[in-house]
Amino acid sequence: MEFLNAIGGNAFALLGATLAAALACIGSAKGTGLTGEAGAGLVSEDPSKSGKVMILQVIPGTQGLYGFVIFFLAFQKISGAASALSVAQGMEILAACLPIGLGGLLSAIAQGKVAAASINILAKKPDDWSKGMIMCIVVEFYAILCLLASFLMLNSIAIG
Repeated sequence: MEFLNAIGGNAFALLGATLAAALACIGSAKGTGLTGEAGAGLVSEDPSKSGKVMILQVIPGTQGLYGFVIFFLAFQKISGAASALSVAQGMEILAACLPIGLGGLLSAIAQGKVAAASINILAKKPDDWSKGMIMCIVVEFYAILCLLASFLMLNSIAIG
């Protein structure tokens, strides 16, 4: 227990905030990269489809935004504390940041794979490209649930 007290609650809280942003952004970078790779081939063949490719590529990037929102809220809670956070409070903030950190990482990568596959729909049946968008939105739903879980948990933490 002495070790945990030496680290302090603020360190755990900052670790949580950092993980929320970093993991979600890593996932978004991977997801948008996967989609960009698939889209680059299509755009080189048919530049008129670049707008729709860009829309599909942006979708896996939302998890990074969600992670940053939770980072910002956690950081506000940390900096708004009148005194140093207890270890328990720091661990609570760390735990509250994990859903969007881990959920954002995994869902952005999965969504990037779905968006990359949706590029094939756009290439072969351009009028049906919205079906690929719907498939991407299904994955997005779970990222939003992770955002909501982190948001609700952060808001329930009382900092004195």
